[in-house]
Amino acid sequence: MRKIIVLSMISLDGVMQAPGGPEEDTSGGFKYGGWVAPYSDEVYNEVLQKELKPADYLLGRKTFEIWAGYWPDHADFWPGVNEGTKYVFSKSMKKSDPMVTGWKNSVVVRNLADIKKLKNSNGPDIQVWGSSELVQLLLKKDIADELRLKIHPLTLGKGKKLFGNGTIPAAFTLAESIVTPKGVIIAHYKRAGNVETGTSGA
Repeated sequence: MRKIIVLSMISLDGVMQAPGGPEEDTSGGFKYGGWVAPYSDEVYNEVLQKELKPADYLLGRKTFEIWAGYWPDHADFWPGVNEGTKYVFSKSMKKSDPMVTGWKNSVVVRNLADIKKLKNSNGPDIQVWGSSELVQLLLKKDIADELRLKIHPLTLGKGKKLFGNGTIPAAFTLAESIVTPKGVIIAHYKRAGNVETGTSGA
C-alpha cells in the first residue's frame, strides 16, 4: 500500500494559497502571493530539497494547471516532478487535454474510488502539494496518511486554507520537527487513530 502524504506551506491561521509567487493564484482577490520567500534560509532549503526527491503526485486541477505551465521548463530545480506520475483529480478535465498530454506521465483520475485504487497499488508514495479542495476532501474521507507542514510565523486572513469544515476528528503523532532560524515550524505528522479525551489535572 502506498502512503498519501500532504505537504503544505501554511500561515498561522492555516492559509496555504499562493506561497510561491505573486501571480501563482490570485483567485478570490488574494494579494499576498509569494509570502514564503522572506522565510527562506539554509535549514528551510535543506528540508525542502529532501522533500523534492522523486515521488508520484496527486494534484487538484488548479494546482496541476499551475504546475504544468511551469515545471516542464524548470527541470534543473526539480527534475523528479517531471519524471514522476502526476495524477490530476478532476471531473471536468479530459484525458486529451493539452496540459495532460503535453506534460509527460500525467493521468486524470475522476473520483475517490480512483484515489483509493492508487493508494492500494504498488509504487512510490504519493505526494499532495497545494490543492486545497483536494486536501480537504482527503482529510474528510480519512485518506491522508501523513501531513508534512511548514508553519510560517504570520497570519494572512482570507485565502484558501488547509483545513475546512469537513475535516474529521483525528489524532496524529509528531514523527519529526524542527524550527528554522527564521521561525518556521517544520513538522511531520503521521495518522494515529481516534481523538482521545480526558480531564486536565485529574
